[in-house]
Amino acid sequence: MLPRITGFMNYGKQTIRATRYIGQSFIINLSHTNRLPVTIQYPYEKSITSERFRGRIHFECIACEVCVRVCPIDLPIVDWKFEKDINKKQLLYYSIDLGVCIFCGNCVEYCPTNFLSMTEEYELSTYDRHELNYNQISLGRLPMSIIEDSTIQTVMDSINQMKK
Repeated sequence: MLPRITGFMNYGKQTIRATRYIGQSFIINLSHTNRLPVTIQYPYEKSITSERFRGRIHFECIACEVCVRVCPIDLPIVDWKFEKDINKKQLLYYSIDLGVCIFCGNCVEYCPTNFLSMTEEYELSTYDRHELNYNQISLGRLPMSIIEDSTIQTVMDSINQMKK
């Protein structure tokens, strides 16, 4: 009879303990009902980034090649020629592939003239990996030539065909 009574007491203690745990979790859930949601509805709401956010690189290069030397994966490509008459380097081509970039920020930190900087832009997704390869035109340094623009070329072609 004694084992039956101790078994019943143990069962009662376990039931009370389980009820207490369920009650505690219920109280925690009720305390969360008045909180604001943490997530945002992304396409309709944009998140506010911090000052030190590492987004797309803003570019105004002077061809010093410091960014190439400090990059851990040797990512930036800088081509330049030396202009003897002005005694300076002239930038010919600059390219950085943001699909490979690890956004460490070394290029921005070590740029001697602070011409490289990280923007707050975080919408870098594309369907084609090659669209993430940014050069001077896409980084905002050089404007695209009007003659090279495909929309202008199609209009010019249609005008030329109408003249014939």
